[in-house]
Amino acid sequence: MSISSYEQAPQRSGLAIPLLAGGLIALAAANIYLYVQLDHLQTDTAQKMEKLTAAVAGLRDASSVSTAAQQRHIDALKEELGAANAQARSMTSQAKVEAQAHADQLARQLQAEEAKMQQQVTGQITEVNQSVTAANAKIADVSTDVGAVKSQAAMTQSQLEKTIADLKSVTGDLGVQSGLIATNGNELQALRLKGERNYFDIKLGKTKQPVRFADVSLMLESADPKHNRYTVVVMADDKKSEKKDKSVNEPVQFYTSKSGHTPYELVINQVGKNQIVGYLATPKDASSR
Repeated sequence: MSISSYEQAPQRSGLAIPLLAGGLIALAAANIYLYVQLDHLQTDTAQKMEKLTAAVAGLRDASSVSTAAQQRHIDALKEELGAANAQARSMTSQAKVEAQAHADQLARQLQAEEAKMQQQVTGQITEVNQSVTAANAKIADVSTDVGAVKSQAAMTQSQLEKTIADLKSVTGDLGVQSGLIATNGNELQALRLKGERNYFDIKLGKTKQPVRFADVSLMLESADPKHNRYTVVVMADDKKSEKKDKSVNEPVQFYTSKSGHTPYELVINQVGKNQIVGYLATPKDASSR
């Protein structure tokens, strides 16, 4: 590809790619935030359900104990009432009247105890039902939040894929077809999320000694911000090579002992006075070669 082609590429892209990529970092951050919130929601729901289950179980146990005690008391009253009625039938005159009065009193007490027990059981059942209803409402809220998180995550992924699809692949200075090229920080973040290569930020000024980036060293020899050109010396594997008069967004390619058949690529997006800014892309498995 000619130098003029490199100069015209950013102009053809216009505002479309920068505008698309401008929201990418926010979308990526939102994606991470949403997944964190989803994890918190699921943890919170699990804890609340565990507490609710324990509370309902305790309530039911207490209700069973209370109901059993009351039932024993009622059974005792019934036995006493039966005995009183039997005694009243076997007596005569005043003693029979007194025995019958005692039996009537026991009958009223029994009726009151049964009504009390029924009211207590009804109240406990209502309390349990209210707790279950509240839990179901909470679960419904969490399910809605989870659905919203998943929807937003899917939208973020879609936007990321669209942004990556808009990036371009060009031929580097060694004649090798490059990977996707980022022209700014937002697009570089998209490539990092894609995860196909390792990316290292480059901000290099004019220094007396080479500056280390990843496993290579770079030294800026000249920078021409007016024409967006620069010259840099690359040092890798104890070998030095000069990359002269390169353009912005041009993949500057070189091989190392770790790169195999896939070259390293230096892409500079900005050329300032005595400074260049961009990134270095290395093969994903370069460190294991």
